[in-house]
Amino acid sequence: MEASCLELALEGERLCKGGDFKGGAAFFEAAVQVGTEDLKTLSAIYSQLGNAYFYLKEYAKALEYHRHDLTLARTIGDRVGEGKASGNLGNTLKVLGRFDEAAVCSQRHLDIAREQQDKVGEARALYNSGNVFHAKGKQQSWNFSQDPGDLPPDVRETLQKATDFYEMNLSLVKELGDRAAQGRVFGNLGNTHYLLGNFVGAINFHKERLAIAKEFGDKAAERRAYSNLGNAHIFLGQFSIATEYYRKTLHLSRQLKDQVMEAQACYSLGNTFTLLQEYERAIEYHLKHLLIAQELGDRVGEGRACWSLGNAYVSLGNHRQALHFASKHLEISREIGDCNGELTARMNVEQLMTALGMEEDLSPCGSEFEAQGARPKLVKRNSIDSLDLWKYSSEKVFFLFLLSLHSIPRPSTFLNFAGCKRSPKLLGVFLLKPCKDFLMIIDQESWFHHPSDEECFFDLLSKFQSNRMDDQRCPLDEQQNGVEGASSTLASSLDDRIAPSSLMTSPQTEEFFDLIASSQSRRLDDQRASINNLPGLRITQNNLGHLCAATEPQEPSDDFFNMLMKCQASRIDDQRCSPPDPGPRAPTVPDEDFFSLIQRVQAKRLDEQRVHLSS
Repeated sequence: MEASCLELALEGERLCKGGDFKGGAAFFEAAVQVGTEDLKTLSAIYSQLGNAYFYLKEYAKALEYHRHDLTLARTIGDRVGEGKASGNLGNTLKVLGRFDEAAVCSQRHLDIAREQQDKVGEARALYNSGNVFHAKGKQQSWNFSQDPGDLPPDVRETLQKATDFYEMNLSLVKELGDRAAQGRVFGNLGNTHYLLGNFVGAINFHKERLAIAKEFGDKAAERRAYSNLGNAHIFLGQFSIATEYYRKTLHLSRQLKDQVMEAQACYSLGNTFTLLQEYERAIEYHLKHLLIAQELGDRVGEGRACWSLGNAYVSLGNHRQALHFASKHLEISREIGDCNGELTARMNVEQLMTALGMEEDLSPCGSEFEAQGARPKLVKRNSIDSLDLWKYSSEKVFFLFLLSLHSIPRPSTFLNFAGCKRSPKLLGVFLLKPCKDFLMIIDQESWFHHPSDEECFFDLLSKFQSNRMDDQRCPLDEQQNGVEGASSTLASSLDDRIAPSSLMTSPQTEEFFDLIASSQSRRLDDQRASINNLPGLRITQNNLGHLCAATEPQEPSDDFFNMLMKCQASRIDDQRCSPPDPGPRAPTVPDEDFFSLIQRVQAKRLDEQRVHLSS
């Protein structure tokens, strides 16, 4: 017996609750294929199907079904469903990096929740809005190399908006008594204050997060809290406390059998012990990181581990072992195309080989230098003796020939044309456009500079270019002969040209603009969502009345136009060129690789201790 749409949807929901999102999505798709006339049931299927694809990281499909859910919710006048669909759309757009559109959808969810006095929905909308601005600010901060907290005003403003939304969410979930939600917002507040450079505040929030995670027995959240606490203590210079938190992170990662997080904890411990100048223990953890990176096939992580091991062995005075890992770092950097890593590894290898008294040529070729931004050596030509004109088309030869009139420094220069040398002192005849047997005769005086050379040059150029315009014109009708035919054709063409300009000043101007307005309005109607495009919808007499009533034309509200302006304002940014790819990411290296920032902070200490000479 064929299963109904509702039965398939219930089975899909059961599978998704059990964690089988792929199987659940398959049942939801089957339910859509069967179809239903119940609009609320179809809206719920769209929502669940969009969520399933979101967890499967198929964000394009998730976006499609959440849009279907929003369209159907608006059609049937379901305000609560419209708010939920807007929130789901905002989450999906945030993951896709379309933060401005995501902020509009989250704000729409918040407005509807407040309108319906839905406290739970309001709390979710506030949390989602905070996540959108946090993700946007975090991505913007990656584009700058300043020290932690030293952010441009626009990035700081974005992160401050995230903090405001999180604090409003925290106040509301405390009122509702939702401890799990309090734990989540404490963690996000800690992360936002960390990006803002408020490390003491970040530590306080992460400690609150840690306490709630222990209360619920959430080991994964507990591990994240320990790791975040270690990161914040690093920037406060409290390295010993940071190592204790990283050890607890490593212990929980092994309990959870999460090799990626285990490798990140080893990487953090190795760098922290390097800052403590305990190089033997740093090497121990860097070797563990290297083994896990090799096991997981993380070549970027292997390169980072080899780089760190080379630095640690140099600090111990073991230059031969340091050379081994520096060479491995150089090899991996070349393999993955890491130009900065290759340059650093090359310098390390050369210095180590010099210290060991070894010699080997590691100088890069010119193209590698150019990849680092160096300027290639330019060879300037002062003449056109070696210019092979036979490689160019006839029009390019003509233009180069004209340029040669002003570029030849002395009369003894020879022009290499098709292998034949001619002296400019002689009278030259050159076949420049052989298809039209166009001959260009230049006498001896044109090779020397006269006061009127430039005027002659541009006159000649304009005459030649004007022929190209004539070649592209449409031929006149040849049915009429004589002057009368030509004049009548010319008169009609003039009338055609004058007609549009006279229309703008004629009494029919308003009719003209009315015509434009009506044609443009049809374009908007063509872009409207149609209920016929909703998959799985069966239109019957029962739901036809709801659909027809919902599709009656209504006057848009001010909120609609405000939302439209915000969405349209981001279209120009969507068309900008994306920044260059920062390179492959390493799963076994933390996203916030703050040890590179630490190196910059430590480098400034030498300058601060210098003695300034008296003037």
